[in-house]
Amino acid sequence: MSLMNTPLRELDPDVAAALDAELHRQQSTLEMIASENFAPVAVMEAQGS
Repeated sequence: MSLMNTPLRELDPDVAAALDAELHRQQSTLEMIASENFAPVAVMEAQGS
């Protein structure tokens, strides 16, 4: 199999695992960010800021 056709998991298993973990994190969590410079206290509390 040529390098151009080799799956990432075979070329670099660590990078493939990191990408899988990041995809799982994004699919299973909600990341809330304030849309303005001045956020209400309740929003900052919910963010943990």
